[in-house]
Amino acid sequence: MNYHPRVRRSMQLYDRALEIIPGATQLISRRPQRFAFGVSPVYIEHAQGARFTDVDGNQYIDWASGILTIILGYCDPIVDAAVKKQIDLGSVYSLNHEIELELAELLIDRIPCAEMVRFAKGGGDACAVAVRIARGNTNKDKILFCGYHGWHDWYQAANLTTTGTPPLDEHLFAGIEPIGIPQALANTAIPFPYGDLDRLEQTLIANRGEVAAIIMEPFRTSMPTEGYLAEVKKLAHAHDALLIFDEVSTGFRPADTGVQTILGVKPDMAVFAKSISNGYAMGAIVGSRESMAGAAEMFISSTYWSETLGIRAAITTLEEIRNRNTVDHIHHVGKTMASKLIELGRQHDLPLTIAGLDYNPIIQFDFEQTTCHKLNTIYIQEMAKLGIHTGLGLAINGSHGAEEIAETIAAAAQVFARLANGLADDALDQLIECELKTDSFRRLVK
Repeated sequence: MNYHPRVRRSMQLYDRALEIIPGATQLISRRPQRFAFGVSPVYIEHAQGARFTDVDGNQYIDWASGILTIILGYCDPIVDAAVKKQIDLGSVYSLNHEIELELAELLIDRIPCAEMVRFAKGGGDACAVAVRIARGNTNKDKILFCGYHGWHDWYQAANLTTTGTPPLDEHLFAGIEPIGIPQALANTAIPFPYGDLDRLEQTLIANRGEVAAIIMEPFRTSMPTEGYLAEVKKLAHAHDALLIFDEVSTGFRPADTGVQTILGVKPDMAVFAKSISNGYAMGAIVGSRESMAGAAEMFISSTYWSETLGIRAAITTLEEIRNRNTVDHIHHVGKTMASKLIELGRQHDLPLTIAGLDYNPIIQFDFEQTTCHKLNTIYIQEMAKLGIHTGLGLAINGSHGAEEIAETIAAAAQVFARLANGLADDALDQLIECELKTDSFRRLVK
């Protein structure tokens, strides 16, 4: 295809990557098809605050925030200074370092369910550790899940089915093939739909005595109904299963304590990564003493889980989130962006809804699906041309401020006008310069 001149070097690098890196990227969400392929940048040269510069020299306001990892802003001077100081002291040792206790105690002080802590280096790792601990503590194999929990075998085993819709279609992206997942794991990971207590109870009864844990995202784009998660916990314990909250994606944007203080529900365990350390590799599994202590007898071990740079970044990030009142700032920016985008929609007679939560507002154009796919594609494509790197959702960080809001809304005004004209002239197809934007995983791997 013909690439837009502004991303020529990005696309050259991507073509090189296709030859030597399977899939070209290490993370699905960084594949260029997730944005406007051939128009959006693919490779970044450097980043600062809420902006980055790509390898072609273009600067962008970034509303993806490092796939939710950046909560304070890129290259935060206080976090980076703490990490640089730690580098001079060493990052990995032959023995342990007191810094591990410092972070563990901070998490125990901050997170309601935390009485003991294990570390990891990412969200998928943290979920896999939590599942291993739950299976070891209960001596049971099956895991019930709701939401997205990473790439590991225990989770993707849900798609080892030969009939019906693959279960992960409703929990991740459609079309994941369980290639490389042992067939022996079939029926060990079983999904349930969010908000349906009857379905969850039926699934627990159908697998009575076999369920080690329920792992779930407590919420993603909307808050749960009153009492729902408390009932999930009650059902889990009635069947001698543990409840695990996957707080990797929500992280510390809803509150600087995670979601548990907001919800008033303490799970047995919870997992964190992404925003815990403002972009440095770090993850944590926290839980009650009863649910975690048995891990001392299990072989759960990795050299780099106690690497000090991620730990120092996490300590400093958690302290700075609280010191700066980052959560309130992020929520304010989200509310402001939502109200301004809705007003733009009114001005341009472009019906839209802002879904999601204050810290992660999501644009939803109010048209039928085919038209929405076209509008989504053009919106992302045209915003990229104007120096705004965004999908339909905004992952807000503490460096998004008045300038970023003003520049983004000014760009959106231009793009909304183009969308409105395209609709009026029945000419949306002529505006599309890249592959049509959909949410399909299969499209990314074929």
